[in-house]
Amino acid sequence: MKNDVLRILRKNARESIDNIADRIGSDPETVKKIVDELERDKIVIGYQAVVDESLLPESQVKAIIEVHIQPQREGGFDNIARRLANFSEVNSLYLVSGGYDLQLEVQGESLQEVAGFVSQKLATIEGVTSTATHFLLKKYKEAGRIFEDGAEYERLKITP
Repeated sequence: MKNDVLRILRKNARESIDNIADRIGSDPETVKKIVDELERDKIVIGYQAVVDESLLPESQVKAIIEVHIQPQREGGFDNIARRLANFSEVNSLYLVSGGYDLQLEVQGESLQEVAGFVSQKLATIEGVTSTATHFLLKKYKEAGRIFEDGAEYERLKITP
């Protein structure tokens, strides 16, 4: 039953307790207890709106930054990751497999602000050996939600 509640909350965190109970065939009191337990156990650590920033009058610049680091003797990747997580510019931070070690999603008011974060804060941290910055140009999907601009997709015709 916990997984059912989590599935519904992931899709719409504003879903009412009564609606969740109806959907999973339970009573609201049980669902409320499950939600409270999920929050208490820090399985659910917050609720967030999915926003289409392209419709806002002010725009933020977002970038994905790949970071290669030299793991520390004590703490491996964790110490550097914790340090990076404390920067206000960092929205998300992941340890990943592949060609680099950490992936950061950062945001700033301008390209220069994000570039300044990379050159003045990120690259100067001991253990950071290289970075690659990719600026986000357009959001198509986030948190399972597809962003549509009204234009219908039409497959291009290929003629010989």
